[in-house]
Amino acid sequence: MKNEPDQLQPWQCLESEYGEDLKIFKVRYDLMENPRNNQKTKRIVLESVDWVNIVAITADNKILVVRQFRSGVGKNTTEIPGGMVDTGEESKEAAIRELEEETGYTSQNWEYLGAVEPNPAFHDNLCHHWLAKNVKKTKELNLDDGEDIEVAELTIDEIHSEINRGKLQHSLALSGLSRVFDLWSGLRKTHGINIWYEK
Repeated sequence: MKNEPDQLQPWQCLESEYGEDLKIFKVRYDLMENPRNNQKTKRIVLESVDWVNIVAITADNKILVVRQFRSGVGKNTTEIPGGMVDTGEESKEAAIRELEEETGYTSQNWEYLGAVEPNPAFHDNLCHHWLAKNVKKTKELNLDDGEDIEVAELTIDEIHSEINRGKLQHSLALSGLSRVFDLWSGLRKTHGINIWYEK
């Protein structure tokens, strides 16, 4: 393993063609050339707008979660509120809108937590994490036709329980939550793994 600055050369895209438009993704096929051996490889890219998710905390330090059925895993999951950034929106505007639509909660206190690449192997977008403090239920849910959502307020201990029980496994939700809370110390202690973790 080399401990020197990144020496990797970028791959060259020789040509691109578009496949099916899947509504939330547009399929693109890129013919890429590997600079190491000049081999050509066809790669798939799923083009998408950016996404947001929200770590929403009530005045009494409860964490807002949404429960919904996810077709990919074929079961109900626990997540944090989130959605897509519409054309012309900034990520904060999308976060405010998605929180209100999915949960009926609003906040006057927002903080940007940064962004992650959902899966850079074939996604070209970012997921922006936002923190909303002192959220309050001020409106009714405004769900899309394809949504069926249950909203709950959980303590951090209940969040740990949801993770332990395999109910909260969404990587982007965990990424957002871990920027605000120490999600893993309790889990490491539960599983008896304290080798590299110090309180």
